[in-house]
Amino acid sequence: MKRHWLKDWPWETVVTINAGLCQEKRALHKPTSDGYEPAKKLWEKARGQELTLRATLDLCRQCHKLAPFCFYNGNTFAAIGRTIIQDLMRKLPPVKAHGFRSVVGHYIAGTIGEAELAQTLKDLDKV
Repeated sequence: MKRHWLKDWPWETVVTINAGLCQEKRALHKPTSDGYEPAKKLWEKARGQELTLRATLDLCRQCHKLAPFCFYNGNTFAAIGRTIIQDLMRKLPPVKAHGFRSVVGHYIAGTIGEAELAQTLKDLDKV
């Protein structure tokens, strides 16, 4: 299923989320010189496109890996990924919803791989 998953997520919102995470942890909120512009361009280009959920989560993971900010890149993009799946989670039993949310966050942060995400998305199609 393709959707405009990111249409309501301008880059300025991504920056604001990261700033909030940094402020909460008293860390420096600052763009990086290498990753900021590439991530911003990639994000803004994708915002206007209909994407599958998998492609959207891959984009979040890719932006995390580009490290557009000094700190909390994984947390920033994982928070966005977990938020965009809220409507899907409402359709799931609580335990499955919790697992789905966890897999999405860990996938974006790079702590689990593509196979785990693929299996979770496959299971989601059965619901």
